[in-house]
This record gives sequence, structure tokens and C-alpha cells, in this order.
Amino acid sequence: MNELVSKVADNVGIAPDVAEKAVGMMLAFLQKEGDDEAVSAMISSIPGAEELVAQHSGGGGGFLSGLMGGGVMALGQQLMSLGLGMGEITGLARETIAVAKQYAGEDVVDQVVASVPGLSQFV
Repeated sequence: MNELVSKVADNVGIAPDVAEKAVGMMLAFLQKEGDDEAVSAMISSIPGAEELVAQHSGGGGGFLSGLMGGGVMALGQQLMSLGLGMGEITGLARETIAVAKQYAGEDVVDQVVASVPGLSQFV
């Protein structure tokens, strides 16, 4: 299991398989919604992140995503469908961002967060 998934699972207190799906979904969301250059730099610097995105980027959200208008709220609904509560989702976001900063640097990750409307309130 990759370091990012291990840290999220351990620090948020969720099962490793759920953490893997949730982190993959979050990174795929950032890739879709965030600044292309900054997100690409961030994802490529985290060991195993590109594979997680590839595995978990297919869940486009469908009808519910359309109703929610996409964005952070749609991601939240997708994560809740994995059985995560708001506290766990916030923990997931914070842990993912903390690990990303270790690998990509604070400036790159801050640029990613700033490029996604509403994300900063969760991290």
C-alpha cells in the first residue's frame, strides 16, 4: 500500500481499502477541477498518486453530481457514498494535503487548493 493511503487510513481511522478509493477520488477531483500545471506537478511528485488517480477517476458522479452542480459538494457526496462522515472527509482532505506538501512543496499545493472553489474550507 502506498504511503499516502497508509497515512490517511491510520490518521483518519478508516479501512485501507476505503482510504485508497477516497484518496484516489480526491486526487482525480483535483486533477479535474484544479489548476492543470500545479495539480500535475503535485500528483507526479507523490509516489503512487498517478496510479490512484487512474484507478479511481471513473466515478463521474452521474445524476447526483449533476444535481449538486459538481465541485466540492459532489466530491463530498461521492465520499459519503463510501461510508465516510464529514469528520472523516475533512481528515482525509487534511492528511492528503499534508502528505502532498511533503512531496510537492507548500507553494505548489497551496496553488492547487486556491484554484478549487470551496476547497480551502476543508483543508
